Amino acid sequence: MLELKKGDDILAVVGDIRSLDAAKALFSERLDATNLAKLELIKTEDALVKIANAISICNPESVFIDTGSDADVEWIKEYSLTKGEERKLAKPGHTIHFDLPEDQARLVNQTYYIINEGEKMSSLAKSILRSDAIEYVKKHMRGIMDGKVMMVGFYSRGPIGAEAAQPAIEISSSAYVMHSAELLYRNCYSQFDAEVARVGLFYTNLHSEGPNRPEDVPNARIFMDRSWQTTFSTFCTYAGNTLLLKKGNHRFFVDYTTYFKVEEQLSEHMFITGLTGPGGRKTFFAGAAPSGCGKTTTAMVGTDFVGDDLAQLWIAKDGTLRAINPEKGIFGIVEDVNLEGDPYLMDCLRGDGTEVIWSNVLVDENDVPHWVGHGETAPQRGSNFMGEWYEGKVDHEGNVVPMSHKNSRCTLLASAIANHATQVAEDPQGASVKVITYSGRDSDTMPPVWVAKTADEGVVIGASIVSKATATEVGATGVRRQPWANAPFIPGALADYMKAQFIFFNSTKFSKAGKPVMAGLN
Repeated sequence: MLELKKGDDILAVVGDIRSLDAAKALFSERLDATNLAKLELIKTEDALVKIANAISICNPESVFIDTGSDADVEWIKEYSLTKGEERKLAKPGHTIHFDLPEDQARLVNQTYYIINEGEKMSSLAKSILRSDAIEYVKKHMRGIMDGKVMMVGFYSRGPIGAEAAQPAIEISSSAYVMHSAELLYRNCYSQFDAEVARVGLFYTNLHSEGPNRPEDVPNARIFMDRSWQTTFSTFCTYAGNTLLLKKGNHRFFVDYTTYFKVEEQLSEHMFITGLTGPGGRKTFFAGAAPSGCGKTTTAMVGTDFVGDDLAQLWIAKDGTLRAINPEKGIFGIVEDVNLEGDPYLMDCLRGDGTEVIWSNVLVDENDVPHWVGHGETAPQRGSNFMGEWYEGKVDHEGNVVPMSHKNSRCTLLASAIANHATQVAEDPQGASVKVITYSGRDSDTMPPVWVAKTADEGVVIGASIVSKATATEVGATGVRRQPWANAPFIPGALADYMKAQFIFFNSTKFSKAGKPVMAGLN
């Protein structure tokens, strides 16, 4: 079960800002006139108190409020270059970011849900008691932004006004994280208060990389406080661990829909794409697949690509299944992306006119990025996530260092891709989904295609996904069950999540034509 606002709010306990008056006094003391004026346009009291507590805890040298204006976004990009988090590449609009070698994927063994005494969680989830999390924040987050700039942005996870969209705040000392947020999410600064009033909630995400040294990574933690819908992330920069607007807030919405939106909404680890059939008929699909199993490539096969990673679903008043992508951009794995298999994405990566943040690929002497499986002549030398690289280089354990990390990424606007259905993707009414697929990577059990005869069978197919471990999680090996490809992101009991799935897909709110086909793919 999930109880909101149960237990101590860690931000308030450690930051000790308890009222709007106290928050405003701190803002007057710590913000310059320009950024104070920006923040004064935000009226949501709870949001202002949370921001004030973040400042009180982290003690930044200054605070920058990102309104999403061209000038503010340009400031963030330039600051990332000045700070050394990104570096310009040969192609205009392209930059490279390197995460530490120890921070190349989700730190699953250092990721915890904050729970209250006696609270039950998914058997697959790691948890930490609220009291222990408070002690960690006191020890490691007080003063973590000393000498740094704290950046604060206001975003919508989905087209503003959509039934299943939610507002969120991102607070970070990493300009790379904030630059990524601007590419991946819709800045809703001017509509934040209205969206909070409409939805009835917002998420808060607090991150700092600290000194960003290898010796600090063992102390890194990614905390998700499901009761207060707040995330904390420390001593890391990999976006899957730091930009918690993504999988951190996805977890919160999975939780919220499971317990508070039964038979109304779902939050899924799915692509959304459309295919054009005879006579111009368009059919939209939403498909689940574990990270690293080809979701992005599969999504881009469609003629009307909407999203490659997350989907928020609801039953519309006309009885159809609707889906939005909470993101407006792509944080995609680039290994094996090539002209033959991914022509649209390659046009963006090798063509002109697209802004791209590369991470953990190889950069050659001409400042051109390269990655494993790109189908081009590979350089014999360059620099990558391990520093200077040459063919045959080995790490301290004697393992050959690849040209690029298996989890190396590209971040770009989805609308830059030629087959992106931008009008559909930005429509608050969502895409009308006709087919749900569940995919895994299993060599000996799952058939290539299996179609459910009933909604119950469809839910069971989703629960039966099996996948090999991928490079998206540090330390994961072997073959693992991945129910609905969403199991790593389900905070509550799997039985509760499954019950919500059965109720949703069996809902009498679906019209006869609106009920989706459900199938498994391997």
